[in-house]
Amino acid sequence: MKVLVSDNLGEEGIKVFEDEEGIEVDVKTGLSPEELKKIIGGYDALAIRSATKVTAELLAEAKNLKVVGRAGIGLDNVDIPEATKRGIVVMNTPGGNVVTTAEHAIAMMMALTRNIPQGTSTLKAGRWEKKKLQGREIYNKILGVVGYGNIGAIVADRARGLKMNVIVYDPNVTAEKIQKAGYEYVSLEELYQRADYITIHVPKMKSTIGLLNKNAFRQMKDGVMVINCARGGIVDEADLYEAIQSGKVAGAALDVFETEPPGQSPLFELDTVIGTPHLGASTKEAQTNVAVAVAEQIIAYVKHNTVINAVNVPSVTGELLKKLSPYLTLADRMGCLQAQLIRGPVKEVIVEYTGDFQGLDLSPVTTALLNGLLAMMIKDEVNPVNAPIIAKDMGIKVTEITSGDSLDFTHLISVKIITTEMENIVAGTIFGKNDPRIVQINNFRLEIIPKGHLALIHNIDKPGAIGSIGTVLGANSLNIARMQVGQEKDGERNVIILMTDTPIPDPVVKQLMDLTMVKTVIPLTL
Repeated sequence: MKVLVSDNLGEEGIKVFEDEEGIEVDVKTGLSPEELKKIIGGYDALAIRSATKVTAELLAEAKNLKVVGRAGIGLDNVDIPEATKRGIVVMNTPGGNVVTTAEHAIAMMMALTRNIPQGTSTLKAGRWEKKKLQGREIYNKILGVVGYGNIGAIVADRARGLKMNVIVYDPNVTAEKIQKAGYEYVSLEELYQRADYITIHVPKMKSTIGLLNKNAFRQMKDGVMVINCARGGIVDEADLYEAIQSGKVAGAALDVFETEPPGQSPLFELDTVIGTPHLGASTKEAQTNVAVAVAEQIIAYVKHNTVINAVNVPSVTGELLKKLSPYLTLADRMGCLQAQLIRGPVKEVIVEYTGDFQGLDLSPVTTALLNGLLAMMIKDEVNPVNAPIIAKDMGIKVTEITSGDSLDFTHLISVKIITTEMENIVAGTIFGKNDPRIVQINNFRLEIIPKGHLALIHNIDKPGAIGSIGTVLGANSLNIARMQVGQEKDGERNVIILMTDTPIPDPVVKQLMDLTMVKTVIPLTL
C-alpha cells in the first residue's frame, strides 16, 4: 500500500508509516495542484493537513485512493461529498489537539481581558501606559460556551477552575448531559443576553456561518468580549467591527479569520482586537498527537478495514468491530444473495433486526448489506463508504426495523427487497460466535453457508427429484460439496441449495432445467 504525505506532518507520524510492514510512504510537500494531480493516481492513501486542497478535480485522478486522512480537525479543504461518491473514506483526528485548542481559547480570553498584547507592544515601543491598559477580573464573570463538543467541554472545565460561571448552548447535546457536568444549559438567545464573555466552539457549516452577526451582537449585553478559536466565518467580521466601534463589544480575540491569511483587516486597526495566526492546534504535543493518530488510522483502514474517526462513513472500531464483524460479513453476503435472486429495479430495502443486539449501532451492518446488494447490481465501483449514497441516487428507500422478539434465533437479520416485479425475503443469523448462515429464503427454511459456488433449485417434492439432479451433475463431473433441502410449509415444492467445487456451466444448468421435476435453477456466487 502506498501513502502520500502532501503536507508537513510531524516526524513521529512519518515514522509510524515507515515502521509498518507493507506500507510505502512518500513525503512530497509543497506540490502545486497540477503536480499533485499527476501523481495521485499511484497512491492508496493521502495524509494531509490544511494546505492540500482535495478537490473534485484531484479526486477524479485518484483512481486507487481509498482514504484521505487529515492530521487535525478541520476538513474545509476536502470535497467530502465527492470523496463519498467515489467511495473514499475521509477521516480526521478530533482528539489530538482538543486540549491544545481549549487552552488557547482560555489564553486568548486572559490576554484580551488584561491587555497583554497591547502592554507588550507599547512597552517595547518605550511607552508606559499602565492606566490606559487597565483590565478586568474574570472571577465570577459569566462565560457563554457556544458548542459543547470535545473542545467546548474542556474550555468549560478550565473556566470553572478559574471560578467563572459557565453557561452552555449546544443544539445537539441534551440539557441533561450539560447539567450533569455541572453547567447551566441555556438557549442561544439567553446566552447572548447574559454572558460577559462568549467563546465559540462549533464546526463551520451552513448553519453556523455568520452565527455571530449584527442580530446576535444586538442581543448581547454591553461590554461583552468575544473569543473565536473555532473556524473563520462563524463570526461575521464586518458586523463585529461595527459592534466594537459602537461599544457593544468591548473586545475580541480571534485565532481564525474569514480569509486566511486575513491581510489588512479593518479589525486590526482596533486596539481592542487581538489575534493569532490560527495557532489553536499549534503545540508540539498536539502536532505529535495528530500526526501519529492520522498515520495509525490510515494504516488501520488500508490494512484491516477498520474505520476510525471517519466523517462520511460510520466508524467501526475496537469492541464494536469485534461484536459487529460477523454481522457485517453476514449482511454483505445476504445483500449479494438478494441481488442474484431478484428481478427488476429495486424500490425498497427493508432490514429487520430481531433479537437482543444489546444496543449496538447497527447502521454499519445495513451499509454492509447495501454494499453487497449494489456491488452485484451495478458496474460502478461500490464500497461501504458510497453504498448508501448510490442507493439514494438510485431512488432506493432503505428502512431499518428493530424488534426484541425472536422465536427461533438469538439474533436474526431479515431483508425484504421490493422491486418493480417482485418481493424477496432472505434471513440470516450467526451460529456460534462467528459463523454466518442464511436460514430462510422466502417461505423456505434451510441452512446455507454463504460462500463459494452455489445453485438454488426449486423442484417438485416427489421421490426421485434429488436423485435426478445428482445424476446430471455426476455425469458432468461436478462434485457436490454440500447440499441443503428446504421444504415449503404446507406446499408441494422443495428448495435445494447445492455447493459445488466449481461453477455449474450454462449447458449443465439447461440440462437441470429440462428435468421433469425441476422448476428453476439459479446459479449463485457468494
